[in-house]
Amino acid sequence: MSGGNAKSVLLLKPRGFCAGVVRAIDIVELALDAYGPPIYVRKEIVHNRHVVDDLANRGAVFVEELDEVPANGRVVYSAHGVAPAVREDAARRGLKAIDATCPLVTKVHMEAVKFARAHNTILLIGHRDHDEVIGTLGEAPERTIVVSSPQEAQTVEVPDPDSVAYLTQTTLSLDEAEAIIAILRSRFPKIQAPPAQDICYATENRQQAVKRTSARADLLLVVGSRNSSNSKRLVEVGRNGGVPGYLIDDERDIDEAWLAGARNVAVTAGASAPEVLVRRVIDRLRDFRFENVREVEVIEEDVRFPLPPQLAAHRRLTQISTVS
Repeated sequence: MSGGNAKSVLLLKPRGFCAGVVRAIDIVELALDAYGPPIYVRKEIVHNRHVVDDLANRGAVFVEELDEVPANGRVVYSAHGVAPAVREDAARRGLKAIDATCPLVTKVHMEAVKFARAHNTILLIGHRDHDEVIGTLGEAPERTIVVSSPQEAQTVEVPDPDSVAYLTQTTLSLDEAEAIIAILRSRFPKIQAPPAQDICYATENRQQAVKRTSARADLLLVVGSRNSSNSKRLVEVGRNGGVPGYLIDDERDIDEAWLAGARNVAVTAGASAPEVLVRRVIDRLRDFRFENVREVEVIEEDVRFPLPPQLAAHRRLTQISTVS
């Protein structure tokens, strides 16, 4: 099963967990360790079924809304962020809240507040049913209009075309966002942009890795859950580059028919997919003679986000006790 018949896996790097996802999972794990279960989590902490199931097995209780959390309970907000109304509801009910919102999502929330205070209409580019967009929209719902496609960008109407700003969901396709922004700029020449791009570094880097490798690949497999926006975008980026691609939860989703005639399969993972799933996919591909695994590093990543103070202190104490 080797030699001349061996086929290759191009294992893209960067892939998998981003700094915001690592931080969010760490927060739930540290909260369970510091306070004991149950720790309630509003929505999925990150959009990955395997991660959610693993944390649930450790004592995390995932709920859709705060009314499922008992009075004075401890609740974690997911990495996707929440609207101010959710925070107010938690305070009103005496809940002990821990915020696992990705700092890059928090940045977009702050931009929304700033643009709204300046009396701009905010055109929020993103998928209106996504948790992140729902949370950002909640910062200034009376001043925000969600724009989900180039078609909507062509037809959206605003009260004052001279007082318009745009923001974007952090996990969009760069190409998709740029196409929508171009239309908005043409329609509203005075539109204001965020001080820095809202699409996060991890989303951009994983998309760039797919783009730069697509010419060498016959097939793209993206490890990620169906409700993961950034994972779905990776499949789209590959297909736009001429590479057939599929989103898979794990190795069990691989269809042998996809591999027919393929010599080089590119494998990556969305920002909320754990590396253990990637390894299982590699092992499964070896069963189909894809034995030459080559890691292709396109961009180096070294980003870390700090933990909330109370959990950072608990981690330090745990590390000290372990050493002593």
